[in-house]
Amino acid sequence: MQAAPADPAAPADPAVLAVIPARGGSKGVPAKNLAAIGGVPLVARAVRACRASRLVTDVVVSTDDPGIAATARGAGAVVVQRPAALAGDTATSEAAVLHAMDAYEALHGTGVGTVLLVQCTSPFLTSGDVDGVAAAVVEGGADSALTVAPFHGFVWREDGGAAAPAPASPSGPPPSGGRGVNHDKAHRPRRQDRPQDLLETGAAYAMRADGFRAARHRFFGRTELVRSEAARVLEVDDPHDLARARALAPLLDGPDPAARPTRADVDAVVMDFDGTQTDDRVLIDADGRELVAVHRGDGLGIAALRRAGLALLILSTEANAVVAARGRKLRVPVLHGVDRKDRALKQWCEEQGIAPDRVLYVGNDVNDLSCLGLVGWPVAVADAHDTVRGAARSVTAARGGSGALREIATWLLGPGLDMP
Repeated sequence: MQAAPADPAAPADPAVLAVIPARGGSKGVPAKNLAAIGGVPLVARAVRACRASRLVTDVVVSTDDPGIAATARGAGAVVVQRPAALAGDTATSEAAVLHAMDAYEALHGTGVGTVLLVQCTSPFLTSGDVDGVAAAVVEGGADSALTVAPFHGFVWREDGGAAAPAPASPSGPPPSGGRGVNHDKAHRPRRQDRPQDLLETGAAYAMRADGFRAARHRFFGRTELVRSEAARVLEVDDPHDLARARALAPLLDGPDPAARPTRADVDAVVMDFDGTQTDDRVLIDADGRELVAVHRGDGLGIAALRRAGLALLILSTEANAVVAARGRKLRVPVLHGVDRKDRALKQWCEEQGIAPDRVLYVGNDVNDLSCLGLVGWPVAVADAHDTVRGAARSVTAARGGSGALREIATWLLGPGLDMP
């Protein structure tokens, strides 16, 4: 018997909606949600993980910031403008999610059956994590779910109610007492003899939408614990977290071999010098003169970029005659002896009338990080510092001083380039 055709007037299935709160007012790390990890802004990383989920039907970013909104849309999310009352330091994530749900339903005329709260401050969230919490609610019958990771540490808490304070020390006041939270300090069991503790990762939560609206918090009813990899647990709250995430990105992400710009993506190429156009070594003669080695292929590539009409700049912190001489040879302007490369790059872009997101910047060391964070195409050479590789959108196969710039020229212009 032939199946009856679907009724076009029948209501759509309730949405599985992922909401990513991403306000612009971060104080610990200014513009945190736009900070690049592995060359991708945090908010875009979260959007990508949600869009790759099997169960999520729509992704909403709730923000008050135009830059975050533009980045979120570019990554494929729907943007909900968050009102000022929900964008301050005391506003809760739950309030932002409730507002986003209402706005989404009003916009699309579709009910939300399951809602996810996804934090873009967890850069190594995977689509598997997102699917795990969603499946626990949608398919497993849980009321709420969260990502957790195995935790084996001994937790201590300072106890201000110690019966007998320690005697005063000549060096200062007595230390506060401490007590074990998840263990008896008088008996330290082996790991295999202890119950398994689980740490809330802070990355992803899922809730039955009607239950969430009634409870107005993310944990209610039967709460399912969804395990994720402990190695991926990291929340970006301060600059040290951001540096750790950038250092870990090459290990946990790996560079995307498909992330290669074309001429249509780029209007300017800005190059570091030491370690990018050289192998980062310096030869010094008896009179103190410095010599470096450069790659002829890089010179050919730069010449082709110039003929193709790209704006070019060499930007270096070193005030060195070698840098200036190389710029004259290549017919490329040079800014060197620059303390704040990011400020110099931003001013140059303004003077040239070039949008920073149309700039490719190539560097190798930590003093390039501020520039990599400004441009649309941050590129690291193959032997760059791990943190720089983590902040890059693309990584060359060639090392600095060994044809990395020639390689970039072939990305933009093709393997034949445009040689005279």
